[in-house]
Amino acid sequence: MIPTDPLSDETEARAAAFYGRRKGKALRLGQATAIEDLLPRLAVDLSAPPIDPRALFETPVEDVWMESGFGGGEHLIETAKANPEIGFIGAEPFVNGMAKALVAVHEAGLEDRIRMHHADSVPLLDALAPASLGRFYLLYADPWPKKRHWKRRFVDKGNLDRIARVLRPGGEFRFASDWAPYVDWTLARVPRHPAFEWTAEIADDWRRPWAGWPGTRYEQKAIREGRTPAYLIFRRV
Repeated sequence: MIPTDPLSDETEARAAAFYGRRKGKALRLGQATAIEDLLPRLAVDLSAPPIDPRALFETPVEDVWMESGFGGGEHLIETAKANPEIGFIGAEPFVNGMAKALVAVHEAGLEDRIRMHHADSVPLLDALAPASLGRFYLLYADPWPKKRHWKRRFVDKGNLDRIARVLRPGGEFRFASDWAPYVDWTLARVPRHPAFEWTAEIADDWRRPWAGWPGTRYEQKAIREGRTPAYLIFRRV
């Protein structure tokens, strides 16, 4: 059963940013170098939409998947390693997370199959061609637990429209969170959107990570602190 959530209490008009701070502690030398040298080479140019994601890669790819707010890049890197036929686009506004991920991309030799967007993912979604992605990940996004901040949650009607536009039919929106109220919030919205259907048939379909899940440091922290993550897959109809 889909949890109820009074949409009348929600302000769909979103603040300008969906994230908090942009930078934390000082970068190490290698991380600063990656921001300066590697990021410009991997950054997606949004100046000439609509963008065909497959054209971003030097190596031919069978499909392109995108992750919004990848943190330190653990999931992005490991999923790219496990799927050599797929191109990946990662969006992350936090400087330290981007720097850490860039170093990992270089060390894994994945520069030919990963592209980066160092900002909020909304402009990137708006620039991509329709039906051009096979998968979209939103993993452990900031739940903005205080009610006055709910308008900053990424899952809302406008962003669901954006995700639906760029996913091809049969594509997947994959969501993971350890914050139960945000899981309920998501289940109160995504299945009601005409472009998505929830794929779960039994409880383990959302209690257990999907196949190939590499885990993230946010997940490890949540489990240590006694929170139970949920893993949701929504199919583009």
